[in-house]
Amino acid sequence: MTAPKIIALAGSLRKDSFNQQLINEAARFALESGAEVEIIKLADLNIPLFNQDIEAQGTPADVQLLKEKLRAADGILLASPEYNGSITAALKNAIDWASRTEQGAVPAFRNKVVALFAASPGGLGGLRGLNHVRDILSGVGSLVLADQLAVPAVHTILDENGQINNPNTAEKVSALAQQLVTVASKLS
Repeated sequence: MTAPKIIALAGSLRKDSFNQQLINEAARFALESGAEVEIIKLADLNIPLFNQDIEAQGTPADVQLLKEKLRAADGILLASPEYNGSITAALKNAIDWASRTEQGAVPAFRNKVVALFAASPGGLGGLRGLNHVRDILSGVGSLVLADQLAVPAVHTILDENGQINNPNTAEKVSALAQQLVTVASKLS
């Protein structure tokens, strides 16, 4: 059996994003579970706001790269910050672009197993936004795991290197990452 290919993605553009740090940890646990993992940072990609006029001139190179990486993946670890109770504009825009299909191509999120995470300094950990992410991804054909993880007071459980220093939280992140790897390996 080949190792499942997993993309780890956070819906934040912020340099020191808590959600990026959380998804980096989930990626580490997935790697330890035998997956092949690639971390993609939205801030490293030049993704314009979705506009069919831009699309009509040709899909931008970084958008095409994102779509190809997502299509090649078996599963996605995804962390979404919560902005005003919902998904970030950066993540929604990336999903909008990736869901567009060229002739003969499969939509990038179609049949991808997705594990959802969120992190916030607040008391709910970004939980309210995850329902919106789940609805959007389900609508574009993703298989979103029933289990998800919102990490409240995240600033208290990450050390200066961005690693989780709370054993209980580390166990939960690891368990969800392992669940994704297990399901993705069965479907790959």
